[in-house]
Amino acid sequence: MSIENAKPSVLFVCVHNAGRSQMAAGWLRHLAGDTVEVRSAGSEPAHQINPVAVDAMREVGIDITASQPKILDYATAEASDVIITMGCGDVCPAFPGKRYEDWKLDDPAGRGLDSVRRIRDEIRDRVRNLLDSLPPTQAPA
Repeated sequence: MSIENAKPSVLFVCVHNAGRSQMAAGWLRHLAGDTVEVRSAGSEPAHQINPVAVDAMREVGIDITASQPKILDYATAEASDVIITMGCGDVCPAFPGKRYEDWKLDDPAGRGLDSVRRIRDEIRDRVRNLLDSLPPTQAPA
């Protein structure tokens, strides 16, 4: 965790930042509240979030419509404690002391709602496990 930030930060990365990484960010915000700083980005961001991913998340009471795909930049990666790629082979800058995970997940692009629900639920389970492994939020000194 960064010294100036008392809570851990997690960056979810996928190519278009329109499906998997947005659903993961939505789940983490939902499950962690304000105890974790949540970020997401993509190496080639789409123009909008995948509408089927939006529908799948809406079904479980999570609204990701306010999020926009963002380009992955060096500063965002450097400022994150945990960097999670979504099984898409993204090249992410390597920083000493960072925790990296690569989640092998199907891409929801072009898939129907039933398929995206399965991806959504797998992401939920992985986010729960991630949350259990993060350090607790530190009180400011």
